[in-house]
Amino acid sequence: MTDQPAMTLGAYNFEADDPEKLGQFWSRLTGGEVSPGGDSVYIAPNGDRGFGLFIQPLQGPRPDRQLAHLDLTVPWGTRASEVQRAQELGARVEWHVLDEHPHVQWTTLSDPEGNLFCIAEHPPRS
Repeated sequence: MTDQPAMTLGAYNFEADDPEKLGQFWSRLTGGEVSPGGDSVYIAPNGDRGFGLFIQPLQGPRPDRQLAHLDLTVPWGTRASEVQRAQELGARVEWHVLDEHPHVQWTTLSDPEGNLFCIAEHPPRS
C-alpha cells in the first residue's frame, strides 16, 4: 500500500426546497451547528468523528428516485431510541431491516422533505 493519506468525509451535499428549515432538522439530529450562507446552509461536524452537511436550494424538479443516502451508525442497543428521536424531530419511518443480516440492523427513514437516510447499529464483536 502507498503512503496515501486517510480519506474522510468532509460533507454530504444535497438540495432542498427549504434549505434553512431542513438544515434545522439535520442540525438537531446530528448535533452539528448551522451556519447559514445566503441561500445555502452548512452544518458543521459534531466533534472529530462527525461529518458536515451542505444543503443548497433545489436546482430543478426533484428526481423520481434518490441515488444516494446517508447511513448513520449509532451504538448497539440505541437504534430504536434514535429512530424515535428522529421521528420527534420530523422524520418518518419507511421500513425496518432487523433480521436479514447478522452484522447489522437498520431503520430507513425520510427527513421532512422526503430524503431517505438510515439509522443502523452493529452488534458488538465477540
